[in-house]
Amino acid sequence: MSLDLSGENSPRTILAINVSRIGDTLLAVPALRALANAWPQARMTVLGHPKRVEVLEHLPFIDKVGSITKQRARFMGRLPGRPYDLALVWGHDHALIEYALRVSQRVVAFRQHRGDLDQRLYRVVEEAPQYSEHAVDSALRIPLALGIPPAGRRLQFALTEAERQHADTVLAAKGVQGRSPLIGLKVASFPTKAYRDWPEAHFIELCQRVADTYPGAAFAIFGGADEQERIARIRKALPKLPIAGLVGLSLREAGAVMACLDAYVGVDTGPTHIMGCFDIPIVGLFHCKLPRRLYGPLEHPYDFCLDHPRAGKDCDETTPMGELDVDTVFARLTEALASRGADKDKP
Repeated sequence: MSLDLSGENSPRTILAINVSRIGDTLLAVPALRALANAWPQARMTVLGHPKRVEVLEHLPFIDKVGSITKQRARFMGRLPGRPYDLALVWGHDHALIEYALRVSQRVVAFRQHRGDLDQRLYRVVEEAPQYSEHAVDSALRIPLALGIPPAGRRLQFALTEAERQHADTVLAAKGVQGRSPLIGLKVASFPTKAYRDWPEAHFIELCQRVADTYPGAAFAIFGGADEQERIARIRKALPKLPIAGLVGLSLREAGAVMACLDAYVGVDTGPTHIMGCFDIPIVGLFHCKLPRRLYGPLEHPYDFCLDHPRAGKDCDETTPMGELDVDTVFARLTEALASRGADKDKP
């Protein structure tokens, strides 16, 4: 049966499954928005990683957000009936595909390279060669396979008023509320992609130069428990500067604090993608192996992101991120602050 975008065969219930890290969860938001734009009458349920999917809560085009894992998926959807008219699956976890096939009339997914699964898909979506297109465009291939055009390529994060108020409380407790400019920092990626990390010494020098130029400046460093020691070392190296170590916040709590910033400097990792959802100057630092053309913010009014100087040249995981020097980052941050008038405190 053909899929009619406007007729009686158009879906009324849609299931989207994307079990991935923070960044890849957010990078699929434009694809979800495209689906909602094509079928505004449909109810959309999105299932994702139990520790990541909360970044999708409160988005106006998603009706329900829930969690799933490939282990749990094997035991789900065993009752008779298929409650979803259409399911879309990002990734290559066969257990998630099997679950979608049990609960949906039609399933669209990337080619799984397993004949018995691919033959059962309503649409088999071909992926672009690795590192050949932006991750947002890769995710958009799934709705495009159904003839659905993009409805913008910008990432999106929706905050409640209660979350915004809680962010004010957090900043006040840390002693940085009301300071200007308030600069957010993300100093480390996750351990398996540590080559993307900018050196601690560079961050320390950057903070000192910001403080020397903007006497009212303060800093908020975001991170998980595994980054606590790194953040402590930076604070110890800069004992006179107001630096809030924001370790242990939930993704939504971190997002709410990010919405209070004047600017942000961070390595290429999940929280940087969250920051890219807000109309606040962002200086993302991208390694040459994974340049901004693949993962940088799109359609962002204050995009001041920087590529490693060897982007587009010989580069691998051994190429030091420290080759992106402090002078370059500080100059870009100064430009970013000026773009929002945040340099009013400059003497």
